Parts: sequence; C-alpha cells; structure tokens
Amino acid sequence: MNTTTLKPAPRVGFVSLGCPKALVDSERIITNLRSEGYDIAPDYQGADIVVVNTCGFIESAVNESLDAIGEALAENGRVIVTGCLGAKKEVILEKHPQVLEVTGPHAYEEVMRAVHKHLPPSTDPFTSLVPAQGIKLTPKHYAYLKISEGCNHTCTFCIIPSMRGKLKSRMIDEVLTEAHKLKQAGVKEILIISQDTSAYGIDTKYEERTWQQESLKTKFFDLCKALSEFGIWVRLHYVYPYPHVDEIVQFMKEGALLPYLDIPFQHANPRILKLMKRPASSENNLERIKAWRAVCPDLTIRSTFIVGFPGETEAEFEELLDFLRSAQLDRVGCFKYSPVEGAKANDLPDPVPEEVKETRYHRFMEVQSEISAARLAMKIGKTMQVLVDEIREDAAIARSSSDAPEIDGLVFIDNAAHLKPGQFVQVKIIDADEYDLFAELL
Repeated sequence: MNTTTLKPAPRVGFVSLGCPKALVDSERIITNLRSEGYDIAPDYQGADIVVVNTCGFIESAVNESLDAIGEALAENGRVIVTGCLGAKKEVILEKHPQVLEVTGPHAYEEVMRAVHKHLPPSTDPFTSLVPAQGIKLTPKHYAYLKISEGCNHTCTFCIIPSMRGKLKSRMIDEVLTEAHKLKQAGVKEILIISQDTSAYGIDTKYEERTWQQESLKTKFFDLCKALSEFGIWVRLHYVYPYPHVDEIVQFMKEGALLPYLDIPFQHANPRILKLMKRPASSENNLERIKAWRAVCPDLTIRSTFIVGFPGETEAEFEELLDFLRSAQLDRVGCFKYSPVEGAKANDLPDPVPEEVKETRYHRFMEVQSEISAARLAMKIGKTMQVLVDEIREDAAIARSSSDAPEIDGLVFIDNAAHLKPGQFVQVKIIDADEYDLFAELL
C-alpha cells in the first residue's frame, strides 16, 4: 500500500491593479504559475506569498498601488511587486523596504524567478492541467487580447514609454492563434488592447506570417480582417484616428466587427494638443467622425479627455466643450490633469489651479451627460442583441455592442433570471438614463 502523502501545492495570492493591459499581464503570470503547479490563493491568509501587479500612470494610481502593497504586507508579510510602478523601484522601496522583490512591467520571467526564489515550486508531478487558452481573470464569455507592448509616442503627460518601452508588436499568427483558442474555449467577445492599436505592426515592418494556409501581414488592416471572420464580437480599444482607420469602419458597417471605436482624443484645441504632443493632433477629427458615421450610422465612439492641462485657458476649454457638442460622442471619460513624476508636462508654464480643474471637470461632465442621455434616448423602442454578463435577483445585466465591460453602460433586463452569463439575447429598449438602457426580452 502506498502511504506517500502528497505535499500541498504552494499557494500564491495575486492582486491586479490598473488597466486591461495590466490585467492581461496578470493572466499570463497566473497561467505560468498554474502550469508549474502553484495554486492561486483567494485571500491573503491562504497564500504563502503575494504578488502585487501595480499601476503607476497617474498620482492616484501610484497611491493606490502603494496602499495595496502596504495592505498585502500587513495581511501576509511576503510580497513581490511587479507592474508599471515597478519601473520606479526606489519609490516602492522608500515606502515599503520590506518587499521581497520588485520587477517592472510585463516582466513575466523576472516575476517567475522571484517566486521560484522565495517559494520554490512543488516537485509533486500531480499538478492541475492549464487550459489551452490560459488562465483568465475575466468572466468566461469575454477576454482581453493584447496585440503589442509599449508605445512610440512621446505624449508630455504620459510616462508609459519609459515604463513599457517602445512599440513591440506580437506577430499576427501568434495573435490569431490566441484568438482562436479563446473562441474554442467559449469566449463570445474579444477586446483588442494595446497602447496604440492603430500602429500595430509598424515596428515589424509589417512582416508576413502564415496562418491557416493564408499569408497575412502583421498589420492593423490584416489583423482586423482576419478577426472579422471569427464570427464573435471583436471590440477595438486605444485606436488613434489615423486615415487608415477609415478602412476598418467598412468592416463595422458589414457587421463583421463591432461598430465601436475607443479613441483617446484627449483634447480639441490645436495648441493644447501640440503641448501634449499628441499623435494625429493635426487631423480634422470632426470631419473624420462625420465620415465614419456616414459609412456606419450605428458606430459608437468612446473617448477620454484631460481638462486643466498646464496653460489651458478658459477659451481653449470652451473650445473643448464645443467639440463635445459637435462630435456627439457616445461614451466619454474625463480626467483632471495630474502631474506624474517624470512627465515632461510638469515643466510647462501656467499650471491650472486645482479649483479651476475641479470646476472644468464638472462643467465637462454636465455637457457630456446631456449628450449621452440624448443619444441613449434615441435607442428607446429599438430592438438589439445584447450579451448577458450576470444575473442579479430576477434581472439580467447585459451589454450591447456599444458597451465595453466595466467602462461603459449596461442594459438591465427585468424578469430575466432564467438567462445565463455569456448568452446572447434579443431585447427591446423601453427606457434610458444618462448612461444605461432598460429593456424587455423579445
């Protein structure tokens, strides 16, 4: 009789902060951990060690990351730090000198080496198998797919290139293979993310690869065309408004890609955009938006803007509000300018007082909430396909093609507790507010 007692698998706790790109990094690290036999602990107390994947984009994110590290240290005591804030090792160690290791963003191998050093993997061969699509931190029916790392731009308010480096695109066959695995695993929606999706493949000089007996270029157009043939929802994020995006809108018109573009305009005044060193700052964005909607009337455009950038005058802020009224964007986020250590914008003259930033933020959101409410009201009485995310009591919470998870609106469906997350259903819109829709099942 074999009386050998199997040694429990080492358990790693994981805290993931920041944007979807950081979430994908966390998923990859967790997949690597699971493939080596580590278990993922659901809480601090059950973990032998904790990995904190940090964000360091703006001051509030830095503070949140430092607080999360402090909490992990207080609750567990054994902490490895990675992610964007890890690029500023001295900031972390000054606040929390007791952390075990600090690595930078997308440093998968370094994180694994740190875990191996402080919590060696089990030698027990009876480990859980990892699914082909890897470990995902999102619900089973949608997943983020990162197509590149880094960024070639030098926006003065941003330090991402100094943290994540220059643009480094994944080859198109690798991206499509991952997308295919996700679809095979039952994923109904793939969200394409990067720092600059429009620039995909530039660094590879559009190198050709073979995927399913077809020669494709590592290029934005070829990637979108291939993904449009998958037969599932594909949503594009972080797209800059270059002229070649016009070609992609045609796929959206045909229903092959979701009619949705996430475009970080950031401002509308040419002088402020130049101070920001924004790419495509000289483009006539209002004309481009008008042309896109002429091709694809159902197109949803989401964007983000910064108010209170150094030197922004009242007249330039008013120009931004006029842009909002003219552009009639569907989904909009707004940030008050916040100095980030290492950002070139910190050295610009004429900083905007905090009270002025606060006032402009509320004025901006008031204008946009009116626009959002009016655009959603136009959908009342229409029928649409929605994707169910969760069930609460007797209602289903879903999203339409206009809604990315966690950042956009929701569709609430009463008397729909029998539905399942990941299910597509047809609904009729019966009401709307500033951000959400209310529907009944057909």
